[in-house]
Amino acid sequence: MIKRFAGKTLGAAALVAGLALTSGAQAAWKGWNIHTPDYPVSEAMEYFISEVDKRTDGRVSGKVYHSAVLGSQEDAISQMQLGGIDFAEFNLGPLGPSVPEVNVVSLPFIFKDVEHMHRVMDGPVGQQLGDAIAKAGIVALAWYDSGSRSFYTTKKPISTPADVKGMKFRVMNNELYVGMVEALGGNATPLAYSEVYQSLKTGVVDGAENNWPSYESSNHYEVAQYYSDTQHLILPEVLCVSQQAWDKLSDADKKVVREVAQESAKMQRELWAKRELKSRDVVEKAGIKYNAIADKAAFQNAMDPVYEQAVKKNPALKELIEQIRGIE
Repeated sequence: MIKRFAGKTLGAAALVAGLALTSGAQAAWKGWNIHTPDYPVSEAMEYFISEVDKRTDGRVSGKVYHSAVLGSQEDAISQMQLGGIDFAEFNLGPLGPSVPEVNVVSLPFIFKDVEHMHRVMDGPVGQQLGDAIAKAGIVALAWYDSGSRSFYTTKKPISTPADVKGMKFRVMNNELYVGMVEALGGNATPLAYSEVYQSLKTGVVDGAENNWPSYESSNHYEVAQYYSDTQHLILPEVLCVSQQAWDKLSDADKKVVREVAQESAKMQRELWAKRELKSRDVVEKAGIKYNAIADKAAFQNAMDPVYEQAVKKNPALKELIEQIRGIE
């Protein structure tokens, strides 16, 4: 009788402990990041998870896995939707196949400049895109900066659309980027970021496109020394959590997580601006050949078919395009 009572007592204790764990402390979050540990995104993500840990008294804690050690961005998006990754920082470009609405920010020259992008994403359009991302099982918390993207090449600079004709360019895995390069007369090759350096070095591709910090930190400048300042894409990025991780939080902890995410975005943008200047200085001192493009009209005009095809495939983009263009 005593043994039976003891067994019931232990079982009840275990149940209570299990309930306490469920309602209190959460399992440590696993965070995905494509960048190296010293990158602006990386520093902001480390701040985010560290500060959330402090302000929730350890109920929400975790670790950031940098340098894409948990897989490519496409893999990470799938893992997040399944709950295998709890938080991440994604470029909105590769999110397009899962969330068609975010393709609006991938339209070449949709933003006037980086500050215009910030105003758009911090307002109603950003909220609409966040709502769309939520439908894919991902909760958008804050918008990060990734500057403007330009072409860099191995054999010659790009000054006009005619210079792109026949060249092979690595692009992120999104049909809009494929369409962009094809509209300029080039051949687009979607490749994982980790494959770009070797592909440039061996001639699998003739060029790629990215921002100054990525061009520098990836060492792509070593094998593609012509940087042509087209600034064709100004892509926002998103700090996000999986819906499964989010649903386990109390309302109070959700508020903390959002507040800290916004703080981390402000921090990331400031760090980004400084890193852009530093990275450009590094690669210019290393001898890259910078090619300024004062008049981008020819490149912009070549994008008409890309916009037409995008709206034809997803009519909802038309209103978003009009909203973005209407924001000063």
